[in-house]
Amino acid sequence: MLRAGRTQKLTVGRVSEYGLYLVDEEQHEVLLPNRYTSLADKPGDEKEVFVYHDSEDRLVATTETPLLQAGEAGYLKVVDKTAHGAFLDWGLHGKDLFLPNRNQQGGILAGRSYIVYMYEDAVTGRCVATCKLKSFVNNDLITVKPRQKVALLVASESPIGFRVIIDNRHWGMLYRNQLFRPVAIGDRLEGYVRRITDDNRIDVSLQQEGYAQVKDSADTLLRLLRDNGGALPLNDGSAPEEVARLTGMSKKVFKRSLGVLLKSGSVAANEHGIRLVK
Repeated sequence: MLRAGRTQKLTVGRVSEYGLYLVDEEQHEVLLPNRYTSLADKPGDEKEVFVYHDSEDRLVATTETPLLQAGEAGYLKVVDKTAHGAFLDWGLHGKDLFLPNRNQQGGILAGRSYIVYMYEDAVTGRCVATCKLKSFVNNDLITVKPRQKVALLVASESPIGFRVIIDNRHWGMLYRNQLFRPVAIGDRLEGYVRRITDDNRIDVSLQQEGYAQVKDSADTLLRLLRDNGGALPLNDGSAPEEVARLTGMSKKVFKRSLGVLLKSGSVAANEHGIRLVK
């Protein structure tokens, strides 16, 4: 079934002067304009495309990858405003994402970026954005569990840390005292669920805990060494701030990871730092 706001695999049904007409399993057609086709395309070929409504309210396909799909939250820039709403840079050629006035909160300014959620309007079937996230992002029914790997979107900042959107579904907190790398609103990060409280608050971390954290950090340290010519000016006596700056790890995690690499014979250490053992 053809639905706006989603990436789908469709089959080339026929070729026209305007482009390729792609069909789904029910033989519904959508046009893939010439700008996204090649002379090698032929009926029967499979294409992975994103489907959306054009300015004339017709479904159309593109091979471009949008910044957001239906059911996802993101940090998009306002490129224009009208009496009816704002338009956001969606990452698609010649097509912006509409943010209706009814879906706005506070003052929306052109040139600024905002956290929004994209959904398919139940009446028109068109994809629109909203700043009112409560209906889509909440902790009413938790679908994640402790230690689970999750996708994070940094939504806002507070004195204690950053509020994040987890897997486009839930709110979580990333505490400042557990950060060892720069973080900014709009960043997409990979994280882990640390704790879920009795009142459904979710705490997250950018590092795994326990042995899995050490193994992952040891692999990261090896990669950093390779990327820096096989050496880093760090050792057990390095300042925590310097360790965080160069590795994104806490001093504790760095020392444990270094211990793993030393024990395996992968690296050697002295007063000048650590280096790969060839």
